Amino acid sequence: MHGEYKVPGGKLVTIDLDVVQGRLANVRLAGDFFLEPDEALDDINAALEGFAADADAERIAQIVRDSLRPDAHMIGFSPEAVAIAVRRAVVNARDWREYDWEILHPGPLPARVHVALDQVLTEEVGAGRRGPTLRIWEWDETAVIIGSFQSVKNEVDVDNAERYGVQLVRRITGGGAMFMEAGSVVTYSLYVPGELVQGMSFAESYAYLDAWVLDALHSLGIKAEYAGLNDIASPEGKIGGAAQKRLGSGAVLHHATLSYDIDADRMVEVLRIGREKLSDKGTKSANKRVSPLRSQTGLDRSVIIDHLVATFREQHGGEPASVRPEELARAEELARTKFASHEWTYRVP
Repeated sequence: MHGEYKVPGGKLVTIDLDVVQGRLANVRLAGDFFLEPDEALDDINAALEGFAADADAERIAQIVRDSLRPDAHMIGFSPEAVAIAVRRAVVNARDWREYDWEILHPGPLPARVHVALDQVLTEEVGAGRRGPTLRIWEWDETAVIIGSFQSVKNEVDVDNAERYGVQLVRRITGGGAMFMEAGSVVTYSLYVPGELVQGMSFAESYAYLDAWVLDALHSLGIKAEYAGLNDIASPEGKIGGAAQKRLGSGAVLHHATLSYDIDADRMVEVLRIGREKLSDKGTKSANKRVSPLRSQTGLDRSVIIDHLVATFREQHGGEPASVRPEELARAEELARTKFASHEWTYRVP
């Protein structure tokens, strides 16, 4: 069995092993990481040899940690990374390159059609009618897109939203609100089979699915890293955040929004970002909390998007494609009947 795990912002960890009578055997850890002294590699392999194949990642990580001699140094990976690679080998998780990826970048669409397309395309992947897909969003309107479980009155100043012509849209994923002006953010969605994230916890899959984004940002000179469950941050402040939804079919929707040139003052007028929330982030104003990509790179939004897509294709493959007419038609119908409805938008008042 073979398992791989690319540490977000770090190195690749691979493991080859057999399972004999429920135990790990012939364990061979490898990767482009750094490990000192050399003998520590044998220590880790020996510690995993004979260990229960059905152990969870936490127990495997502890075995690896306990095997390390006092002078051992793991650089670019961790006991947790080894544990994820082991779990992915045991459950026969798929790798990015085993799929034929499609990359969608249609022209501007209404905000409600975007969130409806997320539902439609995830369902299509789950039904096997579409392969794994990356989609870049484009729009020419302003909207607040709130999480599936957020309260409208707690999160949005509806009067200010109406005053400034900001649409209110509820999406199917959890997480926080997204303030989206035309040209101010970079948003993408991934629609993937569950096999891609097998062997990982829900939290671990977030950073794994966005690892290519961190690599792209690093190559642009941004010291980006994952913070908490779903935030992408840099020393200058928060860059963006991700959210997920897993369907009963096993398909996973993972999407993220990165701030490009956001109007933080207008965002605070529309969103009820309280002092407590800003205080939790260690700042006193939204301007300090949000760190747009434009100020850190000096690049046009389109250039950053092209770089993100090029990085994805370099690491995982992928060919340009289009949203199918029947998919768009279904999304437009959902946008009208579900996502524009008062029942859905205010299901958590």
